[in-house]
Amino acid sequence: MLEKLFKLKAHRTNVRTEIVAGLTTFLAMAYILFVNPSILGATGMDKGSVFVATCLAAAIGSALMGFIANYPIALAPGMGLNAFFTYTVVLHMGYTWQIALGAVFLSACIFFALSIFKIREWIIRSIPLPLRSAIAAGIGLFLALIALENAGIVVANPATLVGLGDLTKPGPLFAMLGFILIVVLEARKITGAVLIGVLAVTVLAIALGYSPFGGVMSMPPSIAPTFMQLDIKGAFNVSLISVVFAFLFVDVFDNSGTLIGVTKRAGLADEDGNIPKMGRALVADSAAALFGSLLGTSTTTSYIESAAGVSAGGRTGLTAIVVAILFLLSLFFAPLAGSVPAFATAPALLFIAVLMTSGLAEIDWKDITVAAPVTVTALTMPFTYSIANGIAFGFITWTLAKLLTGRARELNAALVVLSILFVIKLGWLSA
Repeated sequence: MLEKLFKLKAHRTNVRTEIVAGLTTFLAMAYILFVNPSILGATGMDKGSVFVATCLAAAIGSALMGFIANYPIALAPGMGLNAFFTYTVVLHMGYTWQIALGAVFLSACIFFALSIFKIREWIIRSIPLPLRSAIAAGIGLFLALIALENAGIVVANPATLVGLGDLTKPGPLFAMLGFILIVVLEARKITGAVLIGVLAVTVLAIALGYSPFGGVMSMPPSIAPTFMQLDIKGAFNVSLISVVFAFLFVDVFDNSGTLIGVTKRAGLADEDGNIPKMGRALVADSAAALFGSLLGTSTTTSYIESAAGVSAGGRTGLTAIVVAILFLLSLFFAPLAGSVPAFATAPALLFIAVLMTSGLAEIDWKDITVAAPVTVTALTMPFTYSIANGIAFGFITWTLAKLLTGRARELNAALVVLSILFVIKLGWLSA
């Protein structure tokens, strides 16, 4: 049955290898079980319910990818998008988490339509590579600011906006210890470095009496507080257009980049670098985001950590199915997730930020019409606490820089139209 479903022999793999690969991928991305409830919980959402929604969204998304596309790619609520959901849409813009879930649902519907009608390729081709790198880096810096704030390393300062926190307190010390531990483990190629770092800091904090212990296992909490609680009608607000677009935009490029990177590493791409069954993979991804919003979590997306499983030999959708099963088993570890303090998840956020900002190395910094929009995009996100604002400023700066320096040939219709829409949004609608 497994041979018929996943064509193991054709992909030069076997059941044992796929199981090991699935376990490897799960360990590399299981930190989301602790980080996502911590982040979304800041909106007022029930953390236990978010934990269950995270497990189910990851399980459903990974299973869809395994069965529909037969790719060794796992899914879960995306880092960066969960921070955007909480800190920008809810806490900064003042919308309820129910409306924010409605925006996630709408973006997933649009993504699904783009995948079905193959418009996604046109959108991706229209956005310059440097801007894509800038968006990833900006999200990374946004995560870094949130991480440092959660750890108490960065605090508000009336004179300078931000300042250094009290480093003699337990929170900053535990966070710095966790970050160094993750970096060292990753440098030594230890699988699950982020997960180990989060759990190590949690155990140490509990042992020293700085954090309460809620237990390890129990029956799953109720998902009722978040299940089907999205407010789609409320998301049909003109000021939320850029929010829906930001969810959609980041999800499209995040997925595309992950699919390209992981399939290349697995040897699944053809000689021209094209990815067979890309359409199926994107349909699975967008469907997963739809289910996630209904369950009560931010956008579900493909995880680059899937590359860890590919490195362990994963080549088919059976790897993703194993990940899905492990996320379902994780439902019984809600007390452990509830015992993880904010300063223990902060190192994970900061480490993800390191990975996301690395794309800036590929930028042509000698070309000021490229360097300026990239810098504006990356810095506007953390400084305005908004991924959407960063994208808007980056697009506008890129278009004007190229247009006013006589390089209009480097622009395309999509860039110009989006830039005009962003000017209207920032100038006449609520930012």
